Amino acid sequence: MNQSLKPDHFSPERALDLGRQTLRIEAAAVNALAGKMAGEFARAVELILGCHGRVIVSGMGKSGHVARKIASTMASTGTPAYFVHPAEASHGDLGMITRDDVLLALSNSGESDELLRIVPLVKRQGARLISMTGVATSTLAREADVHLDAGVEQEACPHNLAPTASTTAALALGDALAVALLDARGFGPDDFARSHPGGSLGRRLLTHVRDVMRRGDSVPTVSPQTGVTDAILAMSRGGLGLVVILDGEGRMLGIFTDGDLRRAFEKRIDLRTARIDSVMHTGPRTIGPDRLAVEAVEMMERYRINALLVADGDGHLLGALNTHDLFTAKVV
Repeated sequence: MNQSLKPDHFSPERALDLGRQTLRIEAAAVNALAGKMAGEFARAVELILGCHGRVIVSGMGKSGHVARKIASTMASTGTPAYFVHPAEASHGDLGMITRDDVLLALSNSGESDELLRIVPLVKRQGARLISMTGVATSTLAREADVHLDAGVEQEACPHNLAPTASTTAALALGDALAVALLDARGFGPDDFARSHPGGSLGRRLLTHVRDVMRRGDSVPTVSPQTGVTDAILAMSRGGLGLVVILDGEGRMLGIFTDGDLRRAFEKRIDLRTARIDSVMHTGPRTIGPDRLAVEAVEMMERYRINALLVADGDGHLLGALNTHDLFTAKVV
């Protein structure tokens, strides 16, 4: 850092201008890639789809950081991939690459010594090579089976030196590859969830209603002949804010909630003598046990309710859940 640069040289206006200019330059660089994509991109996707091994992604410096991200994105979207450092490859890690693999090599200049040193060895093993460079006439581009052009007109750096637009373009092109591959493989939300079981998205996609619902005695139930006061006591013990009214075969006849209790008070119903079937409401909202828990969230939000009953196709009560259960399961 230039030690002669003093804090009073800082200009908020210039900082804002440079920030906006950086975003415009990098957005233009990514936009320009779309016009360059042609048969080579489709060939790269086809080559990886036909690969019986893994995609080995490699690059030096900033290209190496981008390569790591591309490998991670591919691995999480159905394309087995990992990163190999080109310098380490020359010192033993080359043994990680087999003839069944595809090497995706990133270098903006296309002249990275560390990459060019291992290319002949990789190709001698029979592995295929896809290069992603900013120079279509570079050595790495010429040696590749497929070359992807990630060239940019200028870096966002005011001196046109620091890798900025070029790394953004390479990252975007890597994402484009990963997306095209996941689509070709038929990789869907359930597949994504299985590779992300520890994340919030995984929980949202893998958690079903049966995994979070309350069962058995945890769901308060009464018969239609039960007095309202006894039903209120059952509701209080259950902690769900509701009680379910069942017939003799376990089918739901109705539901009585905290809201129904307030409405009964407003109507001045004599709760000491009334039966629960006189104040319950029929047709409660239900959901099946095999539905995703996020669907229960959507239903609760749509109908502005705090709990749902879980039932089978014949109307038999299987369980219940409320918003607290969903929060506890970290579905919302």
